[in-house]
Amino acid sequence: MARDTSPAAAPTGKVKKTRWYHQVWQAYQMTRKADPAVTWIVLAVFFGVIVLGLVIGLLVGHWLYVLLLSIPFAALGAMFILARRAETAAYTQIEGQPGAAFAALGTIRRGWTFTQEPVAVDPRTQDMVFRGVGKPGVVLVGEGPAPRIAKLLESERKRTARVISGAPITLIQVGDGEGQVSLRKLPREVQKLRGKLTKPEIAEVNKRLTALGGIKLPVPKGVDPMRARPDRKGMRGR
Repeated sequence: MARDTSPAAAPTGKVKKTRWYHQVWQAYQMTRKADPAVTWIVLAVFFGVIVLGLVIGLLVGHWLYVLLLSIPFAALGAMFILARRAETAAYTQIEGQPGAAFAALGTIRRGWTFTQEPVAVDPRTQDMVFRGVGKPGVVLVGEGPAPRIAKLLESERKRTARVISGAPITLIQVGDGEGQVSLRKLPREVQKLRGKLTKPEIAEVNKRLTALGGIKLPVPKGVDPMRARPDRKGMRGR
């Protein structure tokens, strides 16, 4: 049988580009599984803004102009609500899983370097500690019940302090207990720490901590709370 060598039969090698509306649809589908009410909430916001625009238009005497103007604002409002609900749904999916703290810390895009494996772990309870380095110094993030994780964090703090020559160390407990930070608020809690180290000092701290190593354990994959949000840049048009 003769082989078809026509241009139409040859593979193009092009990767199909994901459009912004595909990302919005994926975010909506993921959110709807965990939050069935999201459809009605998004629709209520969309039509609520339009109705508000119509009322304002009738009051000022230019109802058609104001109504048309309200449509893009209604779309933006609906997308904002969808983004917030998608973020909540994504955190709900990973909450309670071992390594959920690392998945949340992975949404911090700039200024911090986090170990991909926990630096300390209790093999019996699966409580674990993750370490990050940035301008504020070293941050140790522990996940587990408050009484247990506090001991593990303190042990790791002492181990870390022996090699970093006085660099600041911040301890954060992730959880719902008293004095703990919820998983959703964890990235914001880390990002609001004030910078104290210079770039050379950060490099030196990283170099010293590399020798401490870590412990390889599986962490949740496939759910990134930030990627669950619709692509706002795409919604504005590229």
